Amino acid sequence: MPGSPAPPTSTMTAKSPRDGHRPRARRLLSRLAALLVVGTIALGGAAPAAAETGDGEAEAAEGTVGLAVSTGAGATIEPGGPLVSTITLTNDTDSALGAAAVSLEVNPTPLTDGSAVDTWLDIGTASGAFSTVATEATPEVAAGEAAQISTVVDAVDLGIAQPGVYAVRARLSGAALDDTTTTSLTATTVAVVAAPGERTVAVLVPITATPADGSLLTAQELTELTAQDGALTGQLDAVTGTAAVLAVDPAIPTAIRLLGTRAPQTAIDWLDRLERLPNDIFTLQFADADPTTQVHAKLPAMLGPLDLGPLLQPDDFPASTPGPTPAASPTASAEPELPDNTALAAISGARTDILWPRADVTGGDLTVFDTYLGQPATTILPSTSLDAAAGPHSAVGDSSVLVTDAAASARLSAAAELTELPAIGRELAAAAGHLFFAAEKSDPVLVGLDRSETRSPVALRSLLSTFASPTVGLAALRATPPASATLTGEADATRANALTAMLAGEERLRAFSTVLDVPALMLAPERIRLLRTIAVGVDDETFAADAAARTAHVQDLLGSVSIQRPKPVQLITSAAPLPVWIRNDLPWTVRVLLHSDPSDPRLDIKPVTEVEALAASSTRVDVPIEARVASGEVEVDFRLTSPTGVPIGQPAAADVTLRADWEGIGIGILAGIIALLFVFGLIRTVRRRRQSAADADAVAGDAGADAVAGSAESAATASGAEAASDTATEPGPGAGEGKR
Repeated sequence: MPGSPAPPTSTMTAKSPRDGHRPRARRLLSRLAALLVVGTIALGGAAPAAAETGDGEAEAAEGTVGLAVSTGAGATIEPGGPLVSTITLTNDTDSALGAAAVSLEVNPTPLTDGSAVDTWLDIGTASGAFSTVATEATPEVAAGEAAQISTVVDAVDLGIAQPGVYAVRARLSGAALDDTTTTSLTATTVAVVAAPGERTVAVLVPITATPADGSLLTAQELTELTAQDGALTGQLDAVTGTAAVLAVDPAIPTAIRLLGTRAPQTAIDWLDRLERLPNDIFTLQFADADPTTQVHAKLPAMLGPLDLGPLLQPDDFPASTPGPTPAASPTASAEPELPDNTALAAISGARTDILWPRADVTGGDLTVFDTYLGQPATTILPSTSLDAAAGPHSAVGDSSVLVTDAAASARLSAAAELTELPAIGRELAAAAGHLFFAAEKSDPVLVGLDRSETRSPVALRSLLSTFASPTVGLAALRATPPASATLTGEADATRANALTAMLAGEERLRAFSTVLDVPALMLAPERIRLLRTIAVGVDDETFAADAAARTAHVQDLLGSVSIQRPKPVQLITSAAPLPVWIRNDLPWTVRVLLHSDPSDPRLDIKPVTEVEALAASSTRVDVPIEARVASGEVEVDFRLTSPTGVPIGQPAAADVTLRADWEGIGIGILAGIIALLFVFGLIRTVRRRRQSAADADAVAGDAGADAVAGSAESAATASGAEAASDTATEPGPGAGEGKR
């Protein structure tokens, strides 16, 4: 039987410390995941050192001891067939768990319905008496290790002959954890006994992926998601070869194709694998947005992404091959063929006439869905949204509805998140119990997994292999005669009101985006973020937080371009540039108009200045001003608008103090000083020249006198010499007398 181990006799196996050894941290995480879903504890004779902490778990001084039981990963037992079960004992303490005994007990009184199944598994109570059908010895389990005990109980010993869902539990007693602690545990599960025959179950698997920025997946994110161990690859691996019906978010292929040649090869291969699958596939609304919320917000048409063409890079798309041209004509360069939104989001073979909204759908909403799609829509809803008469294919008025079993879907969704086989098996057994009761009402049965991006590929593969019937697909479900049903859901006005407010914010962004040369750079990603905010998989608490964050984000964008508060300015000239700083926090260059309005007509200023503000920076703008009077106190009001006249940011004012008369006074003083210096220099020059002339005359006079004196002296000298000569020539009386 698929998914059910079937050893021929009762066996017991234990893991030694060397077998399957793993690091302690990994063991702890895996044990905690498993222990979240194991059965109810019954502590008996435990010493104070051991205390109950959860289902199938006892807490010692350090660490925990856990017990889980599985009846074959959800596989059913045919009447008269054996019960195969696996009991798992884990010891995450620092002490060895001593050898003991574990018993397997079955309650021969069948559980009455799905509620009784949940009560038994979640609380541990069931009507009827239990009988022990097997007892096995447990080995000593070393610290940080685990042991598995497999049992096979024959039909004779089992005591179950009629189809039904039966409560099963395992009891561990007398296990010594240390010298003073005795541990007793109980774990619960169910065994499903079904009549022979093929089980017809269809399983819907939604495939979504949310990027970090809420818009489209980036190349790096696609690389990680579609890597060999990536989340999207794991989901595709799990559904390949199964009969799962896939519901794919078209934002995933859009993100891949939008990158063109820059798309990671692993992402291209992933999309190719998806389109080649033989499984039934239909597309969700873009970004998995909820159609019901849009109907309740009274939108005339279903929201979708804005035109993504401006986001495409022509260089990322190969040019088309040019057609034949006349020989005389030069070869024209080919233009790249850019895909439109429809081509970007398309999935080969996927249906587009199916909606899978939230559960709060009312009767009138179904008619609007037809209008949204432009064709008769098939809506997928949980069984909790309709009355008891609903079948897997139901008709609400003239509308077609596919109905999922809510209880079985919840159990399978929980199982898909697990990684430990005992825990997975227990949840699958619980789902099998719910499907048993659902099959009594209708055949086939439809289940739908919750939206999740953290599913375990191992668990998903296991549940699909166990439950998904290859003969049941969308066509078979829709071909089933519909049961007449009535919707019981009520509209959620909270989400509709939040959507209305977010759309009002989008309109403000649309006006604001005119500051960009390409408004789609802002608007297209913001629309996708809005769609993700109202996604079907977002719970109420997360939605409230996301809607508030969305409103705050829009306000941040609207305030990202503004005038920085101007500082008081003093101008001492009649004409000068007035500096104004424009802040731009956007990652794109913006174009705005700076309007300047003085409070007094005495100041003449340029009324409008075109500004190109660079991305993520502050840009200085010099606005020319001119004073019409000597001085004054003037306030200049500044405001920004887009080129189309949309107000941008908040106005700002600058206090300008003009002292233009200082310029005239300064020039007059400077001119006076220059004139004085000129006059002083002129006078000094004249006086210097006169003094020079007088000095020259004096020098000339002195030279003449010296010449006259020299002449006289020369004459006197000459006369003296002549007289001397005469004296020498004519001897006096004395001389003659003497000679004689």
